Amino acid sequence: MKREAPQPPFSDPRWKGHTDGSIWACLTEQGYDQGQHLVTKWVWLPGEPDIVVIDPVTLAYRAVALMQLAPPLVKSAPGVGQVGLVNMPVWFWVDKTENTWGPIVRSASVPGLSVTATAHVKAVNWSMGDGNTIRCEGPGTPYTQARGVKDSPDCGHRYKKTSRELPKCVYPVTATAQWDITWQSTLGDTGQISLTQEAGTQLRIGEAVPVLVDPDGSEVAAPAKVGC
Repeated sequence: MKREAPQPPFSDPRWKGHTDGSIWACLTEQGYDQGQHLVTKWVWLPGEPDIVVIDPVTLAYRAVALMQLAPPLVKSAPGVGQVGLVNMPVWFWVDKTENTWGPIVRSASVPGLSVTATAHVKAVNWSMGDGNTIRCEGPGTPYTQARGVKDSPDCGHRYKKTSRELPKCVYPVTATAQWDITWQSTLGDTGQISLTQEAGTQLRIGEAVPVLVDPDGSEVAAPAKVGC
């Protein structure tokens, strides 16, 4: 906030009819679709304004808000709508975008001070819905048919039981991304911020159904399973 110099004449509408005090220029933030920018507003004050000090930490969190960090984009094989099998590999991974994985850099500033923050996901904790949790240091490896029936090299799991007895007959899987955020100000201050983003998916796990064969070589349907 800065006192206008020279002061406008009393006929200026910014005085709002006052003949004492002063007109001050005030820089404020205004949001728009792509972020924020500073605009100047003029205010009349009867005396000296109260000074509001914005510290680097406040600007750091403002820079993080500009990142619009989002929950991880969860993928699996087998995926939603497919059925996996007991004791067979399940692959997990997340798609990498700027605001779901990073690295992403944003800055926030006020007159005389600027803070730049850099964020990236350092790990994803997967809750498998069967009591097991795994920690994947990277995004995981996307599955392709060429990989066959193999375990994921960096982010996978094998279920020991079917999901038949669970609500909706699925395992609820949760992926929690751990963001590591560092920031530095133009005054030399530095710091770290930690936050998490969570997303989920569902997996249906069944079991291989044996095929019964009569001595004459004809197939006979296996007994039906109870449940889904």
